[in-house]
Amino acid sequence: MKQQEAQKEIEKLRAEIQRHDYLYYVEAKPVISDQEYDRLMSELKAIENDFPELITADSPTQRVSGQPLKEFKTVTHRVPMLSLENTYSAEEIREFDKRVRKGLDNKQPEYAVEPKIDGVAVSLVYREGVFSLGATRGDGAKGDNITANLKTIKSVPLKIMPSQEFRLRFGSDGLEVRGEVYLPRRDFLRINQEREENDESLFANPRNAAAGSLKLLDSREVARRPLDIFIHTTVEPEKAKWKTHSRALKDLQKFGFKVVEFFKVCKGIDEVIEFCNSWEEKRDSLAFEIDGMVIKVNSFAQQEILGATGKNPRWAIAYKYPARQAQTRLEDVILQVGRTGTITPVAVLKPVPLSGSVISRCTLHNFDEVKRKDIRIGDTVIIEKGGEVIPKIVRVEVSKRTGSEKKFSIPSNCPVCGSRLIHLADEVAFRCPNVACASQIQRRIEHFTMRTAMNLENFGPAIIEQLISKGLAGDYADLYFLKKEKLVELERMGEKSSQNLMDALEQSKNNSLPMLIFGLGIRHVGIHIAEILAEHYSTLDVLISAGRQDLEKISGIGPVVAESIAAFFAEQQNMKVIGKLRKAGVNFAGRSEYTPASRKLSGKTFVFTGELNGYSRDEAAVLVKKSGGRVASSVSSKTDFVVSGREPGSKYDRAKSLGVKIIDEAEFRRMAGK
Repeated sequence: MKQQEAQKEIEKLRAEIQRHDYLYYVEAKPVISDQEYDRLMSELKAIENDFPELITADSPTQRVSGQPLKEFKTVTHRVPMLSLENTYSAEEIREFDKRVRKGLDNKQPEYAVEPKIDGVAVSLVYREGVFSLGATRGDGAKGDNITANLKTIKSVPLKIMPSQEFRLRFGSDGLEVRGEVYLPRRDFLRINQEREENDESLFANPRNAAAGSLKLLDSREVARRPLDIFIHTTVEPEKAKWKTHSRALKDLQKFGFKVVEFFKVCKGIDEVIEFCNSWEEKRDSLAFEIDGMVIKVNSFAQQEILGATGKNPRWAIAYKYPARQAQTRLEDVILQVGRTGTITPVAVLKPVPLSGSVISRCTLHNFDEVKRKDIRIGDTVIIEKGGEVIPKIVRVEVSKRTGSEKKFSIPSNCPVCGSRLIHLADEVAFRCPNVACASQIQRRIEHFTMRTAMNLENFGPAIIEQLISKGLAGDYADLYFLKKEKLVELERMGEKSSQNLMDALEQSKNNSLPMLIFGLGIRHVGIHIAEILAEHYSTLDVLISAGRQDLEKISGIGPVVAESIAAFFAEQQNMKVIGKLRKAGVNFAGRSEYTPASRKLSGKTFVFTGELNGYSRDEAAVLVKKSGGRVASSVSSKTDFVVSGREPGSKYDRAKSLGVKIIDEAEFRRMAGK
């Protein structure tokens, strides 16, 4: 294909993909399947790879940048991003109307009323129709340049949809619009569930999650979060000869922007109040969070007359819905054991209706939270839905205490298996260390079967779940005592599949000591730490007998890791599981960890810094070693490559100062042949 032909095909594919992005992410009316969409993207990527000189910033393939940023640059807003004054009652809305009419010589304006999206305010600047700059509000005068992160939002058009009207109105002048980035309710709940399972701190509400996402320095990570945006404001509307806010929104939608889903032009303040009240109850039906309504003078000419104070426009105001709260009694505090052993206190409440549902339980997050709020069993408490989604206890009504309330004490033992809980110095959480604890079995076995652990990847989550539910596996050591005839009886399993699992189990008995140590699932012990331990202790038994003080003497093993290892082997149930591994014939002795499958990276030393997108740090290290290379924990003049991921640390700066070659994850993949 010649370059001229490639240019035409690229333009055709980009236009088609942009149209489908608009239909899917803005109109919610897709006309092709996901597979067909992926095919179009693959065709475009292939041609751009052949003709890289034809790649432009507005191409759909450029939504996610390849390199993480070191920091966000500061940008100055051409027109300040003002915040809105808040009102909380119909009386305050009427007072706003009086001020507006006074400023307009008692003329009655039209008001445009729209939902107040509970998200993060941003500005988008288009030059010659192409998205060129995105920024946060910041202090109103200056914000952070988050262009790369905003590009990952599929409802943000990278290029204004072809429109003769747009060209006539703007020519080569810039267009600036402002909007609210948000995270849909459903995705917020899913992300928090995943974070809870991974023992990560939870986002307080969707707004908090959206703000946290936009602060990430690696747009590849942002792209994993299903952020969305509503455009609600245009800057310098006179450029387009727009006379009203409502007309501007309609045109912006025509140009490819996602505008607020419902708004109404009201003739007077009574109609405004009625419309605001009508949505207070209906807001629970929306797929996104709103915390009120925004009331704007519809005429741009009248907005100009009214002007602004130092912080707020005089022509707009936010009507905030009151927080939905309920009073109830805390009847008990029970303990939940997470999939990785974290103990979470949960409040059992006298059932009470709130925001369309009956609330009978809510998380107390951790024991520090219980202590900080002085929550006691029998207390009268006020609850509300955080971000209108997750119920939480706001406060205790101390004045209603009778003296019969009981303080909650932190337990010493796991409520499920009775094992003694551990509390590491660097953590808030208390944990159950028992690998056979019923609440942790699934996750523990999944970890044990990882390719960087015992490499039993054919034991997927569905099979493991069946083994547990049928009583065939109560811990990962039980895998080695499975019988083929029992595996054949499992759903979607046959003779061949069952034999493959049996063969994999037999082969894994000869794995290296670092793989076994990592597979045990000791907190804070990744594959790199496992390698260090295997270098210092000739067998697993020698490691088990090592005390905390001995462990701390090893370079790379700090007090927190040493404490975690000692606590793991001090747990009697864990030693029983290790005894079963011994009986099954699993290798406990140290030896060369990997037989390289290739020599692609032979003689090369790699150091990893920052978070990778496609691999965990441990998986990347294994890949290097299987390709004949070496992984080091620190950068020196002998380091060949530093692989930089999201939010790289001091190793990145060290590499630059020494002149060591720094590569991104994509380059690392190519070198490793993946």
